[in-house]
Order: sequence, then structure tokens, then C-alpha cells
Amino acid sequence: MNTQALVRPLLLPARFLDLLQPFVALATRVYVSWQFLISGWLKITSWENTLFLFHEEYRTPLLPPGVAAVFGTAGELVLPIFLILGLGGRLAALGLFAVNAMAVVSYAHVLLSEGFEAALAQHYLWGFMLLVLAVYGPGKLSLDALLGRGASRAGN
Repeated sequence: MNTQALVRPLLLPARFLDLLQPFVALATRVYVSWQFLISGWLKITSWENTLFLFHEEYRTPLLPPGVAAVFGTAGELVLPIFLILGLGGRLAALGLFAVNAMAVVSYAHVLLSEGFEAALAQHYLWGFMLLVLAVYGPGKLSLDALLGRGASRAGN
């Protein structure tokens, strides 16, 4: 029997899925970025509460609470914009991965206790999504891809 005849039906779904890759990458970038934008927006609109939480509730290991509040909030507001646009997408994903990891570490005394499994799972999901974006890149529907195509044309 002809092996191409056996393989051809398997290639059609793969080609279709290949067409979806840029859209799935974009949807992933937007979804995970939105989670951080919401959190950053809540922090900046209630700065007194944010400072209280960083001083009294969160246990930031590397920075003083006030400095951690500024850097964490800035990361949650700036890095998602870069990630959505796909501009420096891999670095933005790594930056948000670090923000997410620091949030888990700083709030581990709550997230690791009974009854907070779903909240911890969300952080794991966001971390995984960000890791995938960092490893594979932001996709073809990004400024990174557009700039890369322009640079390759200019080099020819």
C-alpha cells in the first residue's frame, strides 16, 4: 500500500492546526496579559491598600515592601502591553513569569494552605502559559514577527 495515501489524511488536520497557531498565540498573550493588567490596575487605583498589603500581608523576600509594590505594579501594567503587542514578546513573557513567581513566593503562606488550591492553580496556569510564550515566541501575529520580516527583507 502507498504510504503517502496513509499519511495524507493525517496531514490535513496538522495543516489546519498550523493555520491556527498565530491566533492561539495571540489569544494566549491577550488572556494572560489581561490577568496581570487587572491586578495592576486594582493596585494602582487603591495605592493605600496596595501598600498595606505589601507591608502587612505579602512577604516579599528580595525587596522592601514599598519598593516591591512599585516594581510589582509597574510589571503588571507595562509588561502585559509589550506581550499583547508581541514587542519583545519573549522578554515580556519572562518578565511576567518572574512577577507571577514572586507573587506565589510572597503569598505562599496563603496560597499553599488548604482551600486556596484553585488560586494556586491559576498562578501555575499563568506561569505555564508565559513559559510557553517565552520558549516558542509570541507568534506570527506580533510586532516581533513583523519587525523580523522587515529586517530579513532589508538584509537581502
